[in-house]
Amino acid sequence: MTKSVDIAVIGGGIVGLATADAIRRARPDLSLTVLEKEPEVAAHQTGRNSGVIHAGLYYAPGSLKARLCTEGAERLFRYCAERDIPTTRTGKIVVAASRDQLTALAELERRGTANGVAMQRIGPGGIVEIEPHARGVEALHVPTTGAVDFGDVARAFAADLSRAGHRIRTGFEVREARRSGHLTVLAGPPGDIAARVVVNCAGLQVDRVMRILGHEPDLKVLPFRGEYWGLSETAAGLVRGHIYPVPDPRLPHLGVHFTRNVAGRVELGPNAVWAWGREAYGRLSGRLPDALEALSYRGFRRLAQAHWRAAVEEQWRSLDRRSVVRKARAMLPGLEVRDLESWRSGIRAQAVDTDGVLVHDFVIREGPGVVNVLNAPSPAATACLAIGHHIAERALRQLSPA
Repeated sequence: MTKSVDIAVIGGGIVGLATADAIRRARPDLSLTVLEKEPEVAAHQTGRNSGVIHAGLYYAPGSLKARLCTEGAERLFRYCAERDIPTTRTGKIVVAASRDQLTALAELERRGTANGVAMQRIGPGGIVEIEPHARGVEALHVPTTGAVDFGDVARAFAADLSRAGHRIRTGFEVREARRSGHLTVLAGPPGDIAARVVVNCAGLQVDRVMRILGHEPDLKVLPFRGEYWGLSETAAGLVRGHIYPVPDPRLPHLGVHFTRNVAGRVELGPNAVWAWGREAYGRLSGRLPDALEALSYRGFRRLAQAHWRAAVEEQWRSLDRRSVVRKARAMLPGLEVRDLESWRSGIRAQAVDTDGVLVHDFVIREGPGVVNVLNAPSPAATACLAIGHHIAERALRQLSPA
């Protein structure tokens, strides 16, 4: 038997759930459902990240990331306060460890100023005042940076939806789709769902789901594993808040940094290592079809050719804690190899074009009855309420009279 709804959202991560909740708030008269292939929500990117609430420092002025991050961060703090979800707002410093990084630091300051981010340029004395054990030539102090467990936020969205009578269907993997009049019929193991509008927020699988929905993606999702090392209790005392390096523009991340999460635990990471599977979290794990699909993509080959040296360096640091510590000591000289006590990982879904260029902004593609969120890496979790509202507006515009 086919169940019919007005809107179906594919993906039970924080972006999909925030989008569904935004639709619920805007149009309480509509029926909607969220389809998640895993047994629970927030199983992948949402539950495997640093938990940092970003201020909007890094993103090109005028981009969706810049606009939605700064707006979304404040909305997220307010939402968490209303729902009694713990947050912190300890701030962060972005440290130039040497003078040759000052030009890049100035560019970050320019971007942050254009994006309306409160910050201050500080020297060595200011660095020590904020983070007594950190060292650097200069830094940007961003006091509004915070932390939260994004899994808690996603589960709160899911609870809000359930209380309003909307179903979160876990264990539903979309395998096929077909158009039937003004409806899209989604086929999965538990049965069929027919929807007037489908919103594809499938994260690591979003380009594949887009193809299932009948639209050829012009970008491919490539998986980059980010690894986190937990610091010992003694070493955690070296870090008050968040300590970031000036990022390397060659890499799809902000550089290995120190973060104090909402539970008070301090971690070092993440790096950015090529993953041999879209959900391959272990260092030696992988999935052959995923690897072959990536290797056959011209964009991956061009990306690897252009950045092979950086990729080799990242892979080596993944295997050698001493090299991780050597790099991190540029910001925190007191760190020792023995201070890294635990290890975990997450995978970032990063869209890459056919020329091997990393796509830096959020990307949303539309077709008849379908909205595809094709690229939503960091700071999508920070921006979840704002990006959810943005996607919801697009989905609601697509609704046509039944």
